[in-house]
Amino acid sequence: MLRIRSAYLSAWATKLDRKPLVLRGARQVGKSWLVRTWGQQQFGRVVEVNLERRPEAAACFTDNDPQVVMQRLEVLLGQRIPSDGSALLFLDEIQAVPEVLAKLRWFAEEMPQVPVVAAGSLLDFTLADHRFSMPVGRISYLHLEPMGFIEFCHACGEEPLARWLDDSLSVAAIRSGVPAVLHDKASALFRSWVLVGGMPAAVQAFVRERSFLPVAEVHRELLATIRDDFAKYADRVHHRRLAAVLDSVPNQLGQKFTYAKVDRDERAVTLKQSLDLLTLARVCHRVVSTHGKGLPLGAGANAKTSKVVHLDIGLVSSALRLDLAALERAEDIDLVNAGAIAEQAVGQLLRLIGHANEEPTLWYWSREARSSSAEVDYLAAPTSHVLPIEVKAGAGGAMRSLHVFMAEQGLPWAARFNSAAPQLQDIDTTASTGKPTRYRLLSLPAYAVECLPRLAKEMDAEFEGAGHPTNPGAARRSPGS
Repeated sequence: MLRIRSAYLSAWATKLDRKPLVLRGARQVGKSWLVRTWGQQQFGRVVEVNLERRPEAAACFTDNDPQVVMQRLEVLLGQRIPSDGSALLFLDEIQAVPEVLAKLRWFAEEMPQVPVVAAGSLLDFTLADHRFSMPVGRISYLHLEPMGFIEFCHACGEEPLARWLDDSLSVAAIRSGVPAVLHDKASALFRSWVLVGGMPAAVQAFVRERSFLPVAEVHRELLATIRDDFAKYADRVHHRRLAAVLDSVPNQLGQKFTYAKVDRDERAVTLKQSLDLLTLARVCHRVVSTHGKGLPLGAGANAKTSKVVHLDIGLVSSALRLDLAALERAEDIDLVNAGAIAEQAVGQLLRLIGHANEEPTLWYWSREARSSSAEVDYLAAPTSHVLPIEVKAGAGGAMRSLHVFMAEQGLPWAARFNSAAPQLQDIDTTASTGKPTRYRLLSLPAYAVECLPRLAKEMDAEFEGAGHPTNPGAARRSPGS
């Protein structure tokens, strides 16, 4: 199966100042498979050391001399490890011996010609709670998420559809009108992705049998694996609280996460600790509230107010015990469960559009007031300014909160994801606050989330070419169609 992050790995492999690379991501998102498959293609040979399966390998790293380390590994593994960079050294399950992370600095400094990649499950626990000197500035990171829709297209043998999304879905094409046959085909396959999700084992089961029954079985096994992991950090919080918080995430999608809805009898601070651990394990992700007045978005964050999305939309469907067959027949998949699944889908895909070596983050805007409460589902920054994003159930839906945000911030354009065909609209209205606002709306189907960075650049270029700046405070009049 194609993984888009392999392109980042190839770029890393050819860097003159290459540093050891550490893959970060939730369990079962395909880290080890990616390294093995890509490494074999790139170098022709992968020397793998699984530090969980072979704990005795930890003794090989007691020395700070990487040449000595490699000699010891050769004896242990019974195979030669080239020092000329002709083979990839893969340290899997490195969280089993976290001290090995500190040793990577010596490979960066003394043997940079040796390509070293490390990966591990629950690695973020190690990185957050290390009791050793991390090699800051001497290692690189790669963040891996569940498979996105474009990767799903490739896995299903729909490469032409993937190429259309990657190369041909442009602002100009949207203005001319996207052919219904393309939109309908993409929408149908996207509904399948919503049901299957992006966990590689589930995708593989679907591609192999073209049935949702084996997919549901894989989902159940993956959810059981996630719960089995609770024992690995049960000394921090009771597994019952972890399970309660995890079970509540699908039920609270699309709304402010409230601990009282998890368990009214538990203290909020205890449940917050559980949520912190689940986010460290990347089983779920916070969508943090921010005022959205400029970049970086984190500068205006309010960490006390957040929504939460699950690791994977397919696991959400199973956790909610939704009938996959019934969902498959639904005309608008995002109408199921009051639009929460649509918000999960868009949030999950938005985590794929950032730089591969940066921690994926999700933001939203909210204003809680008696007379003028408002919320914009997501805020992103695919270019050099804030981009508000609305997610709507079906093809329509009011946008009162978006109007308020656009009137306050003076941005020239915004994005909306729904089930309708792509289109551009000029909005000229009065916000609920009484302030007039004019902006351009790029309305896209949810299957095009991963196209957003490219489309955002094209939108910015249009406004800048027409003499309208794209930064906050700019004139709100849109260029002519």
